[in-house]
Amino acid sequence: MNKIFTLFLLGAIALGANAQTPTVAVPDPQPYGKVSIDDLELKACDFEKDANAEVLFEKGDFYYDQSFNLEQEYHKRVKIFNDNGKDAANIRIPFYGGNHTESITDVQAETINMVDGKPVITKLDKKLIYIQHIDKVRDELVFTMPDIKAGSVFEYKYKWENRAFFDMPDWFFQGKIPVRYSELDTEIPEMLYFKTRTQASVAYYKHTHSTVSRSLGEGTDMHPYNSERELRAMANVVSLPDEPYMTSDADNLKGVSFQLTQVTPLGGFQSSFADTWPKIGGILADDEDFGSQLKRKLTNEEDIISKAAALKTDDEKIAYIFNTVKNTMKWNERDRWYTNDGTCKAWDTKTGNSAEINLILYHLLKKSGLKVYPMVVSTRDHGKVNPYYPSLYQFNRAVAYIPVDSTKRYILDATGKYNTYNEMPDNLLNSSGLFIDKESKTYDILFLNKLEPVRQVALINAEIKPDGKMTGTVQMNSYSYNRISAVKKYKTDGEKKYIDYLTEGNNNLKISSIRFDNMEVDTLPLTQNIDFNLDLSGSDETYIYFIPDIFTTLHSNPFLSVNRYTDIDFGYRNNYAINGIYKEPAGYKVDAMPKSVSMSMPDKSITFRRIVAEQDGSIVVRYSIDFKKSQYFKESYPEFYDFFKKMHELMNEQIVLKKS
Repeated sequence: MNKIFTLFLLGAIALGANAQTPTVAVPDPQPYGKVSIDDLELKACDFEKDANAEVLFEKGDFYYDQSFNLEQEYHKRVKIFNDNGKDAANIRIPFYGGNHTESITDVQAETINMVDGKPVITKLDKKLIYIQHIDKVRDELVFTMPDIKAGSVFEYKYKWENRAFFDMPDWFFQGKIPVRYSELDTEIPEMLYFKTRTQASVAYYKHTHSTVSRSLGEGTDMHPYNSERELRAMANVVSLPDEPYMTSDADNLKGVSFQLTQVTPLGGFQSSFADTWPKIGGILADDEDFGSQLKRKLTNEEDIISKAAALKTDDEKIAYIFNTVKNTMKWNERDRWYTNDGTCKAWDTKTGNSAEINLILYHLLKKSGLKVYPMVVSTRDHGKVNPYYPSLYQFNRAVAYIPVDSTKRYILDATGKYNTYNEMPDNLLNSSGLFIDKESKTYDILFLNKLEPVRQVALINAEIKPDGKMTGTVQMNSYSYNRISAVKKYKTDGEKKYIDYLTEGNNNLKISSIRFDNMEVDTLPLTQNIDFNLDLSGSDETYIYFIPDIFTTLHSNPFLSVNRYTDIDFGYRNNYAINGIYKEPAGYKVDAMPKSVSMSMPDKSITFRRIVAEQDGSIVVRYSIDFKKSQYFKESYPEFYDFFKKMHELMNEQIVLKKS
């Protein structure tokens, strides 16, 4: 990967938002070591009363030194309100230290507590600061603040230096705890043009621009130039909550990112930077830790290739090679678009990061005569790829891409033991991937999605007994991701925990047996045959009450909050069908039965239908829920919230039987 930085450096040698009005006054950031008594005595966050901790301020000053190294002076101060907030005092600062591109120096840290009405400072012992090596490129500076307790204020500062002048890091004004004040001050020489991208409706408390005169060199070899200084600040920023079906924090935090797109050296000519996907694809194709790994011979690869060649269809070859790599390799839980030890060593040790495993997969597929390309992607927890903002650092995983025909494509990821060759991993959906075709010099960005709905069908056949009990069978057919999820949960958790999952904590529902069909056949739906009995609570000698919504995994409404701060992303479309036949007990008749109903979202993106009827001494209930899209903007949440509330109310309506 070092070639990437070399290419950038050689290229360089050759060449107001709306104001935000805080609801309370925002104190100015104070110098390191000077903490106000007001902050030490602060009992709660003014604008988020239930917060466990609060960032009092966070400041980052970015500028370039005389050697055009990018530097940052960073200072952060945090208030701890209770014991639940103490985790904020565990500090991890990531940086690219393995290749000596970045360094962190001048670390200072201290905790301030009020003792007998006076502030007492406990400085961090620098011997307790250590560097954790993540891989050959990434490191983390790690320390824990001393003497942390409820009421503590702690602060730390450091200097960060980056010898890759093009790599201005992202800045987030928001976090998982509230932020009273966050300030980013950048000073960028006029020779460098960065395209900026703001995220999540950033409204600045302060936003100023100014021009600063600078110069390079000394004496007669002095070259004057201007730098553009820009200060951005936000105040009273509430924490980002964890919400059901949200994507990564990186997708939702208020912040600003930078991308170098143009360099104009003093007295030189303009040179565009890696500001297009083809340029980034070309860099990947030549990179020693990516493109150079693609053709490296693996130990005893001939045996796998010859066995694949003997298979008749491409799908058989793909399935065989995919399962061989998946079952042979152990993923070390590290997601990277680049290799660490290289594909050959990873293959020999049978352990590797995501790039090593999937570039091995690519190599074996390619050697077996299949049309396959390496691709870089971003997992759901890493963040969605913005296709209009070309940047290599949007990616964190490599996979193999096979375009089968104009309507079908395979995205293969052998890191997951329950992934299948014919189903794109669900943690890559609704984002984009960049595929690399070095031979034709084609590097293109593709949107990764699944258009077909993912089905779940439950067929319930049950008999209600006069004593208020129900016995019956369920046949549950799970397709696609529902199939993968069920197999993974059963094999990972074991049968007992899986049965607890199916009963959803209902102590009245007992599963006496469960049998699976097609568990080992990726191309068929998973069939679960379940025998159950259910005590119908609330029933007495005269009335029997029951809710037909059983074994649907839809009992609980995940959208209970009235407000929503992030978009909803299910990943894929769902389609549920639940058909139940409930035989009535002798001597009873229907006293109350829900009506058949049909409803939909205002934009028709979700439809819900319920049919309830009495037929030949049985009650027949059919539910149908169809999601016609997988993503919903937070702006439409009020309608979404109302729909889910009403739908779950309908699904929990009772049927009442009365003794004749």
